[in-house]
Amino acid sequence: MPLPKIATPSYELELPSTGKTIQYRPFLVKEEKLLVIALESQDTKQITNAIKAVIRSCILTKSVKVEELPTFDIEYLFLNIRGKSVGEDIDVKIICPDDEETEVSVNINLDDIQIQKSEDHSNKISLDKNLMMELKYPSLNEFVKSNFDPNDTNRSAMDQSFDLISTCIDKIYNEDEVWVAGDCTKKEIKDFLESMNSAQFKQIEKFFETMPKLSHTIKVKNPKTKVESEVVLEGLASFFG
Repeated sequence: MPLPKIATPSYELELPSTGKTIQYRPFLVKEEKLLVIALESQDTKQITNAIKAVIRSCILTKSVKVEELPTFDIEYLFLNIRGKSVGEDIDVKIICPDDEETEVSVNINLDDIQIQKSEDHSNKISLDKNLMMELKYPSLNEFVKSNFDPNDTNRSAMDQSFDLISTCIDKIYNEDEVWVAGDCTKKEIKDFLESMNSAQFKQIEKFFETMPKLSHTIKVKNPKTKVESEVVLEGLASFFG
């Protein structure tokens, strides 16, 4: 006699980028095992493949293409899937800002963590009177690299910044021509970025600084000094247990 099948609950959420409602389910034990093994391996490719596989499996809405989702959609989805899978309360270790050494544990409800959007955010960059640039959000691969890659710290901040920007340029255009970034070499993109002045480059940096992101402000009290401070947690890595 075969064993009974366990019913898996399903949930709904709105994708922050489009407002589209999608259905998803929690991790199964086999998927959580896959994630844990991948994270313990510290291998970026294995982590990327595991996250792709788990999110694909947990999204029940057929029309969603994981590779095409903006980074903040991935973060929001992953946080919600994790919450429904292993519990919506997580304990986060925080270093108290007043002395920068005392560590305290803070309990956070995942339902309180939302995507914060900036009103002055735009993906269109005016480089001069005639030339425009359109940027796209980082891919899932870039998301994993920035959140979980232990080797990424070996590169300089400038190298990381240039690599990220290069992958996020969609096109450059004026009234007469359009240059699609995908048709250009990495060297051509790098040379183009290096030819900018500081004001132009700061516009690109602003795109990343104001990009929608997971953000949550908490209050922490230092048990040693009794000083209460506000701490802003941003990005999935801040909440991932």
